[in-house]
Amino acid sequence: MRMKPSRNLLLGMCSMLALGFLYYSSGRISLRGWGHKSLYDKQGFLLKLDATLPLELMYKYGNISEGVCKPGFAAAKMTAIYPKFTKLAPMFLDPNYKRFSRIGDYLPPFGVKTQEKIIDILLSATNMYGLGEELDSKSCKTCIIVGNGGILANKSLGQKIDDFDVVVRLNEAPVKGFEKDVGSKTTIRITYPEGAIQKTERYEAESLFVLSAFKSLDFKWLRHMVFNQRLRSTDGFWKSVARHVPREPSDMRILNPYFIQEASFKLIGLPHNNGQMGRGNIPTLGTVAITMALHNCDEVAVAGFGYNMSTPHAPLHYYEKIRMSAIKESWTHNISKEKEFLMKLVKAGVIQDLTGGICGAGC
Repeated sequence: MRMKPSRNLLLGMCSMLALGFLYYSSGRISLRGWGHKSLYDKQGFLLKLDATLPLELMYKYGNISEGVCKPGFAAAKMTAIYPKFTKLAPMFLDPNYKRFSRIGDYLPPFGVKTQEKIIDILLSATNMYGLGEELDSKSCKTCIIVGNGGILANKSLGQKIDDFDVVVRLNEAPVKGFEKDVGSKTTIRITYPEGAIQKTERYEAESLFVLSAFKSLDFKWLRHMVFNQRLRSTDGFWKSVARHVPREPSDMRILNPYFIQEASFKLIGLPHNNGQMGRGNIPTLGTVAITMALHNCDEVAVAGFGYNMSTPHAPLHYYEKIRMSAIKESWTHNISKEKEFLMKLVKAGVIQDLTGGICGAGC
């Protein structure tokens, strides 16, 4: 007499078959995808990088004369080595900034969460959200980010820097007295309260003052600057801050924090830390500015970037005598991981490094 298989036995066999199928399928999927994945690193960048143009870009840019601005070039080259790149991200916050849900989900410095009310007040007061009519109307813009590195000294790059449509400077790096090496033109100066120029006479006659906010207090500070109010307390800042910015509200901007978020979590691959500012997950302002330029400029160059730790007696900055050896391991930045990212951009020809400090002999 034949026994009917029990219900439990049938269920057990079905479960085993299902698990076996899933295991087999996942193995096939991973094997099928392995070849594709191996082309890219864990951040999503092409592993094999060189400055040659892909065929489709060769047709687009190959016949453009030397020195003529190439429309969309930086974004096209970036997308070729990093397919996840999408260009849409304006330089500065405007009244429609809430459409960028990615910045609404994070507290400063990675977003605007809890700061919407004060940002709305600031944007209403400044009432200007672009580079200005002339630059905004340009069909092709060349941009250069001028870093503060000592490598700029005695290079006589001033005229070349001034030839760019948009010249971006960082924090309190001076221009006066250093024009031969760093140029005299400043389109925008990106900074935060502790990094801003404190002596009002050192400000350029014409430039946009752009806040990169790293904490909620930075927006309150900017409100004092925009409305020309006396700053009664500097509690909460890690060093002394500017107490007056000699700029009209219409010349002040707020940098889109999306660039800090993208540079940190996506491009460099710094710790997410639940979206909070923490150890080693804040990109330097220079890298944030480069990220901004990739989204908003057609061609991007840099100068004054790169620390060479093998030359401890070389000047750290072009405008002072502090030596390279003064650099200590930063709590907030990860200089080595950041350098890896910037080297990818230079090696692939996404950006041009006029002073050669990012790669040295390594590209």
